[in-house]
Amino acid sequence: MKRHRPLPSPPSSTTRTPKPTIPSYYSSKKSRNPLLSPPETPKWVPLNLTKSELFLPLTFPTGQTFRWKQTSPFQYTGAVGPHLVSLTHLQDGVSYCFHNTPVSNQAAAKSALLDFLNMSICLSDLWDEFSASDPRFAELAQHLSGARVLRQDPLECLMQFICSSNNNIKRITQMVDFVSSLGNYLGEVEGIGFYEFPSLDQLSKISEEQLRKAGFGYRAKYIRGTVEVLQSKPGGGVEWLTSLRKLDLESAIESLTSLPGVGPKVAACIALFSLDQHRAVPVDTHVWKIATKYLIPELAGKRLTPKLCSHVADAFVEKYGKYAGWAQTLLFIAELPTQKALLQSLTKETAKDVKPQKIREEEGS
Repeated sequence: MKRHRPLPSPPSSTTRTPKPTIPSYYSSKKSRNPLLSPPETPKWVPLNLTKSELFLPLTFPTGQTFRWKQTSPFQYTGAVGPHLVSLTHLQDGVSYCFHNTPVSNQAAAKSALLDFLNMSICLSDLWDEFSASDPRFAELAQHLSGARVLRQDPLECLMQFICSSNNNIKRITQMVDFVSSLGNYLGEVEGIGFYEFPSLDQLSKISEEQLRKAGFGYRAKYIRGTVEVLQSKPGGGVEWLTSLRKLDLESAIESLTSLPGVGPKVAACIALFSLDQHRAVPVDTHVWKIATKYLIPELAGKRLTPKLCSHVADAFVEKYGKYAGWAQTLLFIAELPTQKALLQSLTKETAKDVKPQKIREEEGS
């Protein structure tokens, strides 16, 4: 059994620091000093969204992002740019609370939040469209509404999915927490520290050797290499990444796979979750099983190859159209053990097919 070293905190540029372990998912969880004043009561503001448009437990802990933490039941907290924000379900809708944003900046912060939540797209309309063409989707959508695809910052999404290569959910989260802590500290919610995602310049200050000592393995070379390639882009790497939103899917995938450590599946994840490429379908063994069971059963039993990955993606697009990536996301979530068990109990199916959870583990770049 391969053993992984624990991830330390980022090293200081002037002093050598010990390597504390990161024992759990909540890598920055710490006890609150009882001598400090109690935290202020959150000021929740309604987003005027029903659970059918955004259901937090089906959106945040399902493999799209590894930076948001569950800070209480039905409450998730994370950073949107420099804004530390919590989202929760109150009554029948979603409400938000900014923790570190001055009142004068909250209008702009809310706009950034809505953009991050992809709120220009009506989920109910999409679900109706998919349900009309697929009875199985219609059945699932009754129980799994509100599973929304996020519109993340492209650099943030890119670095997260490089960390996902051949990895498991706990380890990905630890690595992403380490990279995140290179950014500006934003504050603490429920004992968990949060950071703005580091800029390209901040990322450039961490060496491959430091990343390897932190337990990143071969991914250290990919992160360093990608940062260097982005820094060499005319106009800057962030602008180049954002410009991929204007390309067709094939051109965007081709551009992304030119970066170190970015294979077709990682590129598809980045395209779908940050670049407005709504028909991108990340294909791994889990999605392959879904496809061969429901879309292309004639290929069941065959070994997944790069050529068949393209065939699977095409099958989703043929079935669900230009928003095939959104449909695939719900079908993927429906196969997660917790949701599968729930669906089986609702439909009186047996639970014999429930298997240990593996969320979007990269099968190889």
